[in-house]
Amino acid sequence: MVRAVALVAVTMVMGTLGLTPQEVETQLLTALGMRRRPKNSNLVIPDYMVRMYEAQSGLQFETTNFASQGKLTGSANTLRSLNAVNAVAGEVSEGKSRTYFKFDTRHWPAEELKAAELRVHLQPSELLPRRRLYTVSVLEVVSAKRGQSPVMRVLDTKRLDAGDSVAEGWYSLDVLPAVVRWAEEGRTHGGLVIEVRPVAARPGGVARWTLQHPTVLVYTDDGKEGNRMKRDANPRRKNRRKKRRRKKNCQRHPLYVDFMDVGWNDWIVAPPGYHAYFCHGECPFPMADHLNSTNHAIVQTLVNSVNPSAVPRACCVPTDLSPISMLYLDETDKVVLKNYKDMVVEGCGCR
Repeated sequence: MVRAVALVAVTMVMGTLGLTPQEVETQLLTALGMRRRPKNSNLVIPDYMVRMYEAQSGLQFETTNFASQGKLTGSANTLRSLNAVNAVAGEVSEGKSRTYFKFDTRHWPAEELKAAELRVHLQPSELLPRRRLYTVSVLEVVSAKRGQSPVMRVLDTKRLDAGDSVAEGWYSLDVLPAVVRWAEEGRTHGGLVIEVRPVAARPGGVARWTLQHPTVLVYTDDGKEGNRMKRDANPRRKNRRKKRRRKKNCQRHPLYVDFMDVGWNDWIVAPPGYHAYFCHGECPFPMADHLNSTNHAIVQTLVNSVNPSAVPRACCVPTDLSPISMLYLDETDKVVLKNYKDMVVEGCGCR
């Protein structure tokens, strides 16, 4: 996979390289695992995805994994949202306790599933002062034949209190077994049923619930990033010591990539751009400590100083890179949050 840093650098100098904007965009789309731009750039971005992006971007340690408290997402570095295609809302009551939602699972990527959750907003339409316990469950529609009752299995259940303000909010239910089956069977659509029932049958209480914005969130590992968690007590990005050096010597230089300038802001939701930086400068002999050289680079430069025609000088290259998170629309009109490794140059050296 061509590094994203290289791609954006190519964008800045594509005139020199003779590349057209379309060729540069094709390379970026390939790096993102896409073949073309999304068809619909006017999709509504779920607030939850935006908050996830903000949380991931504000981490105090470098990682391409999702640092989601309480969620066993493993090495997942990609999050996709699947919206219901048959409805954006539904209602249940004690007389009709279930409602059905269908999700589009076409164009499934060849990535390893790590976790999947159903997020749904539940709000009581009628509420009496008496506190009353309910259960909210999600069931998978295993099979459905005309004229027969559908075969379903319970995936996850949680309790909610009709008298608690927490009940008027978002709930998350584990649906990984269903999503695994959809992927293995190559299904184009998957069905889930949401059920709300009182714990004990008593008169009074909540008579009706409104369910809104059901979304399946799928966490996957694309296997391309060599994911690992790296923590620093003192993050290097915030505590770098400035060292005096000759301007011509190998060092980091500013490079800001503005997605609007290159015409990608209609499908890259966030960030609007980022500081990629680049490495440039000489690797002279003798090499100073701040040039962060390897023993091989020192020997190579020594030989070059004696016989320049025998071997070139060592090159100024990135030696330390950090990840960024990107929120974008893919070619199948799904909202994707992905963490990309090696996108920002943090340090340069002679190699």
